[in-house]
Amino acid sequence: MWKIWILALLLLMPYELIGQVAHEWIGIGIFILFIVHHILNGKWSRNALKGKYTPLRIWQTILVIFALVSMIGSMVSGVILSRHALSFLPISGGRSFGRSLHMLASYWGFVWMSLHLGLHWSMMMGMAKKAFPKVSAARTWVLRIVAIVIAVYGVYAFEKRDIAGYMFLRIQFVFFDFEEPLIFFLLDYVAAMGLFVFIGHYFAELLKCCSRERKRA
Repeated sequence: MWKIWILALLLLMPYELIGQVAHEWIGIGIFILFIVHHILNGKWSRNALKGKYTPLRIWQTILVIFALVSMIGSMVSGVILSRHALSFLPISGGRSFGRSLHMLASYWGFVWMSLHLGLHWSMMMGMAKKAFPKVSAARTWVLRIVAIVIAVYGVYAFEKRDIAGYMFLRIQFVFFDFEEPLIFFLLDYVAAMGLFVFIGHYFAELLKCCSRERKRA
């Protein structure tokens, strides 16, 4: 399911390049996936107030809360702005507020969800190892180098696409170059996502190391 979720999240970003109708239906789809994800992980939610909070668990909880807030903001603003999938709803006005909220929630949500993905990257790599059990040291290092290259290019893509400008509403409208092939836009956002997955993964590993050192002390 996470593969579909990643693809849907990436396809939501080129709003005008894929068309308003597709954007709205993909948005509804990712909201449904979000709900299903929380239902499947209901045990985590039920135990949120139980047990000891380690640094890693605190970080995980922060990501879950911020991702949830971003998703709610995206859907509320999406309902306000909808002209196709939800046009039957009797909503009028508030489009200026909805546009600002949608930009904030969408771009911050992209970052929080990418960090959250990085938090669980080790689990995904474990699943990949089960599917491909023969792992060599050389291939491991090649994959690490590829991850570093993607993260470094992700910094450039983040700046090139001015994602921070949208996150902090320094820019009120998203700019799209309609002469640019969609694949180039998506590759830049894949790299930006890879950057935050990289940060999320290694920050989680750092927190795990800190917890182990504290137990030894």
